[in-house]
Amino acid sequence: MLIPKLKIGVHEAEVPIIQGGMGVGVSLHSLASAVAKMGGIGVIAAAAVGFLAPDFDKHPQLANIRTLKEEITLARNLAPGGIIGVNIMVALSDYEDLVTASFEAGADIIFSGAGLPLNLPKLKEKYPGNKTALVPIISSARAADILCKKWLRSYNYLPDAFVLEGPKAGGHLGFSLEELTNKKYRLEQLVLETLQAITPYAQKAGKPIPLIVAGGVYSGEDIARFLNLGASGVQMATRFVVTEECDASEGFKKEHLRAKKEDIVFIKSPVGLPGRAVKNKFLEAVERGEKVPFKCPHHCIKTCKPKKSPYCISLALINAQQGKLDEGFAFAGSNTYRSEKIVKVKDLIEELLEGIKKA
Repeated sequence: MLIPKLKIGVHEAEVPIIQGGMGVGVSLHSLASAVAKMGGIGVIAAAAVGFLAPDFDKHPQLANIRTLKEEITLARNLAPGGIIGVNIMVALSDYEDLVTASFEAGADIIFSGAGLPLNLPKLKEKYPGNKTALVPIISSARAADILCKKWLRSYNYLPDAFVLEGPKAGGHLGFSLEELTNKKYRLEQLVLETLQAITPYAQKAGKPIPLIVAGGVYSGEDIARFLNLGASGVQMATRFVVTEECDASEGFKKEHLRAKKEDIVFIKSPVGLPGRAVKNKFLEAVERGEKVPFKCPHHCIKTCKPKKSPYCISLALINAQQGKLDEGFAFAGSNTYRSEKIVKVKDLIEELLEGIKKA
């Protein structure tokens, strides 16, 4: 099939592939710029983005704001003309500050999930003429309908696109454990329902609201299948972990490569959501009821309850990013076990595009 371009707001990507935002520190300027240079949309994850800054422990929010701006600038310099997005979870304690920082640094797109970004257009009103596109990440047609109604009524603004994340995604998931194994919530079904929900709003606006699908999209053939279903593009995260340009350590990448199908498991995250990760000794200890004592150093997630949590997810993910897998774990998508080697972003995207063409 022919490869369509992906237009989100005023930004048009030559390749309909978005590299999913992966925190903590898995997708920063190196990975985002490499994807943007290839015509896709590169995404920096804002969660605890300042974890390497010397003042992170004392002033985490200031470190995050400063570092996010720096990362956007670095990515922009490495991929002039490329499209650079930022993933900012609604559940983050410094959510609004990070959104503001993204506007000020000139991010092209803000992707926002882990909660409904009900007031995102309001934050943009402070920056008239700003060209940053606003893209909620959702897991149902109902969420799309709620957001369209709210944004239209309160701000006279409709989402520039939606990312629909299905149950096969990695990291925190917008489904209950029961829903994750129920065929009713297959991504193909969710796509049809969500397209039906957003079509009346697109007609009212007189312009399309692109739907980007995510969660379990692995090959060029997968991409072609969803494009044929009516999606405008796809978001992929797991496949970009095992690239040379990924910002995580070699140890983190090798954790993905060592994973077998049975190693990809659901976990109950301290933030109150189920997640999908690579099973290891750290998670096995948590499953046995062992606790990792900690003081809450960063207060990073609104929904986290430190006194009841068996471990600090922020510290666990920071450790994993740096390759200390005995003190943390790697989030991963359902197809992680299919990755066999570390490749260049250029080669990966070329492989995916070839797969689309052949489909």
